[in-house]
Amino acid sequence: MGIQINNVVNAIVYAGIGIVIFGGAFLVLDKITPYNLWKEIVQEHNLALAILLGAMSLGLCVIIAAAVH
Repeated sequence: MGIQINNVVNAIVYAGIGIVIFGGAFLVLDKITPYNLWKEIVQEHNLALAILLGAMSLGLCVIIAAAVH
């Protein structure tokens, strides 16, 4: 039973680390772009930018997951 709880705690810690790293990387990405991503996607309805940002986020998550694991 103790090993299972240890595995759950490890998974939660690694997930938290991954989420923090992703959040920081996303903020850096938002700052280096010449425009406000949220405004472009939500207010201007820029679908192409939303798809690109989603693909970039997935790619970033795969890299972070491989690095954390």
